[in-house]
Amino acid sequence: LEISSLSENDILVLRLDLTDRSTHEAATNSVLKHFGKIDVLVNNGGRSQRSLFVDTNLDVYNAIIELNYLGTISLTKYVLNHMIQRKRGKIVTVSSVMGIMGAPLATGYCASKHALQGFFNSLRTELTDYPEISIIQICPGPVQSQIIQNVFTENLAKSIQNTGDQSHKMPADRCARLTLVSVANDVKEAWISDHPYLAVCYLWQYAPTWAWWLMNRMGKRRIQNFKSGIDADASYSR
Repeated sequence: LEISSLSENDILVLRLDLTDRSTHEAATNSVLKHFGKIDVLVNNGGRSQRSLFVDTNLDVYNAIIELNYLGTISLTKYVLNHMIQRKRGKIVTVSSVMGIMGAPLATGYCASKHALQGFFNSLRTELTDYPEISIIQICPGPVQSQIIQNVFTENLAKSIQNTGDQSHKMPADRCARLTLVSVANDVKEAWISDHPYLAVCYLWQYAPTWAWWLMNRMGKRRIQNFKSGIDADASYSR
């Protein structure tokens, strides 16, 4: 049993609402006042989606972008200002394999993750004068977590009814370990997933025509499962 050397002063917990962007500067300053520096920012806030576009209210898309995208880059902006002054730091953003590919029932979620991919890939090119500031994007596939219990649906007031079996998904501790390995080694983009999701990522990257064909076939089953009350992700694991 390892005994932690951390003291009470080594831990600071702050409540933060990513959608309340007016509070992000003060939160950043609170951390700097307590620790004197920020070495690593891990952007890990967000919500997924399970709904067909034709059934979904547009205010759901607004909420997804506000949380997953604008909230993330707002917090990043204040932390990055500090890292630029220090000329060092790591900004780690948990994107998704959905930031690489497209999938049914997740149009808004995919859009928000594609936005993060484009933003941070572009930001990296603006920081060439700061080689000690790392921009790292983590792209997990399905992971065992409570994210499915809190997904956006076709309207903001509705929650998902059936969260399904998650045994086919990657355990959260393995995803966390692979994320830490990626961060320690300054991997610019890490795909953290089991097959077949990982194989589809490679297809989407290197053979998109085949990926579109395959996703149409897999996606049809995903939609059928969703309408039948079965976990949509399960259609990709069989």
